[in-house]
Amino acid sequence: MADHRIREHPILAVPEVPLVPFTWRGEALQAREGETIASALFANGVRTFGHHHKDGAPQGIFCANGQCAQCTVIADGLPVKSCMVPVREGMAVQPLDGLPVLPDVNGHPRTHPIETVDVECLVIGGGPAGLTAAIELGKAGVRTLVVDDKHRLGGKLVLQTHKFFGSIEACHAGTRGIDIATKLEREVRGFEHVRIWLNSTVLAVFSDRRVGVLREGQYFIVRPDVLLVAAGAREKSLVFPGNTLPGVYGAGAFQTLVNRDLVRPTGRLFVIGGGNVGLIAAYHALQAGISVVGLCEALPECGGYKVHKDKLARMGVPIYTSHTILRAEGREEVTGAVIAQVDRNWKPIPGTEKRFECDTVLVAVGLDPVDEFLKKAQEFGLPAVAAGDSEEIAEASAAMFTGRIRGLEVARRLGRDVGEVPPEWHRTAEVLKSRPGMTITEGLPGTREGVFPIFHCSQEIPCNPCTSICPNHSIVIAGDDVMGLPEFVGNACDGCEKCVAICPGLAVTLVDYRKDAAQPTVIIPYEFSAKSIKKGDVVTVLDSEGAVLGNLEVSRVRAPRDADRALLVRVAAPAEIAPRIAGIRVQEPWEAARPEAIERPVEDDEIVCRCERVTARELRQLIRSGIRDMNHLKAITRCGMGACGGKTCPNLIKRLFREEGVPLEQVADLTRRPLFMEVPLGAFAGVVAGEAPIQDVPRRHATDAHEGGM
Repeated sequence: MADHRIREHPILAVPEVPLVPFTWRGEALQAREGETIASALFANGVRTFGHHHKDGAPQGIFCANGQCAQCTVIADGLPVKSCMVPVREGMAVQPLDGLPVLPDVNGHPRTHPIETVDVECLVIGGGPAGLTAAIELGKAGVRTLVVDDKHRLGGKLVLQTHKFFGSIEACHAGTRGIDIATKLEREVRGFEHVRIWLNSTVLAVFSDRRVGVLREGQYFIVRPDVLLVAAGAREKSLVFPGNTLPGVYGAGAFQTLVNRDLVRPTGRLFVIGGGNVGLIAAYHALQAGISVVGLCEALPECGGYKVHKDKLARMGVPIYTSHTILRAEGREEVTGAVIAQVDRNWKPIPGTEKRFECDTVLVAVGLDPVDEFLKKAQEFGLPAVAAGDSEEIAEASAAMFTGRIRGLEVARRLGRDVGEVPPEWHRTAEVLKSRPGMTITEGLPGTREGVFPIFHCSQEIPCNPCTSICPNHSIVIAGDDVMGLPEFVGNACDGCEKCVAICPGLAVTLVDYRKDAAQPTVIIPYEFSAKSIKKGDVVTVLDSEGAVLGNLEVSRVRAPRDADRALLVRVAAPAEIAPRIAGIRVQEPWEAARPEAIERPVEDDEIVCRCERVTARELRQLIRSGIRDMNHLKAITRCGMGACGGKTCPNLIKRLFREEGVPLEQVADLTRRPLFMEVPLGAFAGVVAGEAPIQDVPRRHATDAHEGGM
């Protein structure tokens, strides 16, 4: 089979990992030691993992986070979520076509007593908010348990190869997410009062104020005095024809494959959603050598940071605002995507359809807080607080800071002498959670002498590492606020290039007129492979909006330590364009070539509940018959009863109610299940997953005893 592994990456080291053999449909394949079944299959070119029992629809990866069951396969005879289970040497993996059949079991399982663990604070989630909260709790000496369902701490930080915004002091601005995860993990492991359970899933908060946790296949009861929920967010879905095809999945799944497991899951990617998640995922795709054929956003402007959008535009990615996806094409897997422009009422405009050849559609249309544990704790009277995205959807920089605040608040609540939360912490947290502010027209300096930085960021966002890094203190933020725009003041620039190196948005260049005022030197940040650019190459340079300014020869490429694995590319440019140069084209225009417009299909066939294959037509008919209770819809159609536990479709069902003119205040919401994740029933009896059963000994009959001489 084809090899889809990433062998070189501009930011990530590609380790030498031993390979282990396994089989897929009886064919011998190889996996990297420790990687999941899903990643191993993708690395070998397999994207369809089975077919749905209801209608035979192809199934593949969707969340890559254990939240659904789209990627279920049969491994050594048992149905497992391929995104969560590592490959074992010699494992026999088969697709799940239809419903699984339980294997014959010889013997009976071993059982163990269910252990109860008492802690002062249970932290659910080892991501940015959970780790910073645990650090504050550790400083205060609070007996803390951090539970996370992954094999390492960091949450989504371990998928973030880009540099963070914010401030250096508050949230490690200018440092890559993967490195922030390492720093926080190292710090939290330094506290003897903080225990960490990895590969552990919180199942439920019960009415007796206890919390059920499945740790490495064994069930535990945790009894906390306070619950701190930092479980992050789950991605929203979108309804369109073809939305369940293998090749349609979320940004988290994509970044897991690319940035965690170093698998190149696609050759041609189309992105839906112009928020920071979609914009950043598209950039990560380019870094992995994947063509991004386009990105569409239904709003008139992308909701993410303008520097992210501008960065993509400079690199050759076409961005279509006021556009929505009409459908993903393909029979067994994605082969294309069709989008169209929308009018003021969000309706597609006939004749504006565009088709893109692609094998993957990345859905990045927003996030929902994972707050079910918080709500149950509050319902049952267990003291509980939330931090990070579980409290409010914002950037990871804000999650880190709200985690600190909540950790300190919990420590104080538990009687530790930690003092009040400093008022400036609250102000910083609010700033870091701020939406992008005013956008201004980019101003260019009139002078053509000396050396100085050019700031190609024209939108107010919380970010100021360039001011902190300047050794001459010549960069200031207008109004002395982290939300302001940077300015160069005075004549003290010595061309050190540190501001160019640290900028998270790659939005700072340096123009040097000292040697040649007519043909100044421009230093440009570049976060792609060193093999892709060298002295003497001719590159296409663009302005901040992606307009081509010309083709210039590279005079030098260097990788200073300050740039943290990025490159600084030097070109000589005519004086009239030098200040306008903001980036270098990475992807050529023909990567996004598309044929002419095509007709839009019928919407009623769209799948709303992907687990149970329930269509919009089925639900609309029931809504029109007068049903206003989502539990009633569930009882009739099974929507929300699938393996994901109703984590994906409820918002889509509510959208159908709105489209039918039914106010949501008239609609009864789905009742949450007692357990938020699947768990083998034997776990509650003390059975440990993976432990060999006790073999049954056949009972001897009287005739056997007689023959034995007894």
